[in-house]
Amino acid sequence: MPLVANTPVEKMTGPYPRRWWALIVLCLSLLIVVMANTSLIVAAPDMTTDLHLSSSDLQWVVDGYTVPYAALMLVLGAIGDKYSRRGALITGLLIFAGGSVMGSQVDETNLVITARAIMGVGAAVVMPATLSLLVAIFPKRERARAITAWTATSGLAIAVGPVVAGRLLRDHAWGSTFLINVPIAVVGAIGALLLVPPSKAKDMGRIDYIGGLLSIVSVGSLVYAIIEGPHFGWGAGPVTAAVVAGVGFLAFTLWELKHPHPMLDVRKFTLRAFSGSMLAVLFFFFGTFGSIYYATQFLQFVLGYDALETGIRLLPLAGGVFVGAAVTGKLAPKLGVKAMVVPGMVIGAVGVFLLTQIDKGSDYTDFLPSLLLLGFAIGLSVSPATDTIMGSFPEAELGVGGGANDTSLELGGSLGIALLGSLLSTSYQDKLGDLVGNQLPHNAMGVAKESVGGGLAVAEQIAKSPSGGPQKAQALVDAVHESFAHAVAHTSLIGGIIMAAGALIVLAVLPGRKAAAPQHGQEQAEEDVKEPAEVG
Repeated sequence: MPLVANTPVEKMTGPYPRRWWALIVLCLSLLIVVMANTSLIVAAPDMTTDLHLSSSDLQWVVDGYTVPYAALMLVLGAIGDKYSRRGALITGLLIFAGGSVMGSQVDETNLVITARAIMGVGAAVVMPATLSLLVAIFPKRERARAITAWTATSGLAIAVGPVVAGRLLRDHAWGSTFLINVPIAVVGAIGALLLVPPSKAKDMGRIDYIGGLLSIVSVGSLVYAIIEGPHFGWGAGPVTAAVVAGVGFLAFTLWELKHPHPMLDVRKFTLRAFSGSMLAVLFFFFGTFGSIYYATQFLQFVLGYDALETGIRLLPLAGGVFVGAAVTGKLAPKLGVKAMVVPGMVIGAVGVFLLTQIDKGSDYTDFLPSLLLLGFAIGLSVSPATDTIMGSFPEAELGVGGGANDTSLELGGSLGIALLGSLLSTSYQDKLGDLVGNQLPHNAMGVAKESVGGGLAVAEQIAKSPSGGPQKAQALVDAVHESFAHAVAHTSLIGGIIMAAGALIVLAVLPGRKAAAPQHGQEQAEEDVKEPAEVG
């Protein structure tokens, strides 16, 4: 067998012998794309102090990655289909590594945001390529298992990112959390050359670039409005972006309906299995990313854990994902997609509702059941939903299918952090105002209301002030902790209601097993023909 995988998938007479090794490369590539966001959660306090970031600056350090990532996946997935899925994977990893190097070296806010945006472009190439290559490489009978491993990697990355970043931050500056991506990306690129076979669509035809441009404008504007509006007010910028997104989606739909070779056949949304699975992915990551966003802050600011200790305490989420993945691997083939996805969404909603019990006396054990349930729900349900989404696309559109799945994932995560984060902030501010009243000067009260970190910083200043002292400082700390605990509980109530509503919507939309739409792709007869040729 040659050292470099040079035989295209399309020319193989049987399943690719080293496909499980190739899956390791694909999962490794996925790992750093997801870790890039979760590791930043624990690095944010150090970055804020070192770069003197405002609340708006920090928001865009985080979301400078998200906007290009979400907006470009559909188009870049189609380009990978047309020219080379493996080439897209390698290119994306190298772009990602370049942005990571830049992010580790700069010390100016706008340059950090630019580096994050470059990483987002790389991620937008990598994510759809991983899924399209997975589906192209694996025979249909093994595909669900491979997608389950892919999904489990996402859950692992959510928990491992903060652990790795926390360990680095004990001995190094925040730039090290960027640099950790570089060796993994290089290993992934080399592994792709050695283990991942070339693949591209057959007879795909010309790419619908106008539809692609409309999708970029629409998704990019929507994500911008989601990020900017809830956090900083619905001024001219976010409102304009929301209008552009609405008009853009309408134009995209009309264009795709009349185009002979659309970027994304929007008629797929009339297929209940496809649209229900897309909604399930969106709602899952809405609840998960939103909950982790404020649970992490509680662990750090209220319970006083450092970055590494916080990361370690998120690991049960990954454990839950692996258990859920093992269960769905056994039951999904027997019970069908709906029987996995809907109960998983209910379990996820319960996990969020449990956080309504958080108060200022809560400790880590009060978060543990929620983390376990959320992880189990992701493992149970996301891989069958993703398998259904990818199965709705023919071989020529696997990159587009991966882009559609990943856009739904990223939109859900962005909505969760933006909407629940905004609600958290408002609830915290209102409660702190009720508890503290006029006891602080106006400027100090403004800083304390901005965030829980700001409130604790004001308390430190009061402790050092001759007119303040430790007793007054402790009173403010208690008020900040109580206000943030109240905000977590209130936000979790709304988040849980949204998750429960999502479960009801998906229950209504997803068809039963017998009514499920047949999936596109290779017929089982073709798989049977390939079986004798399989090696290893």
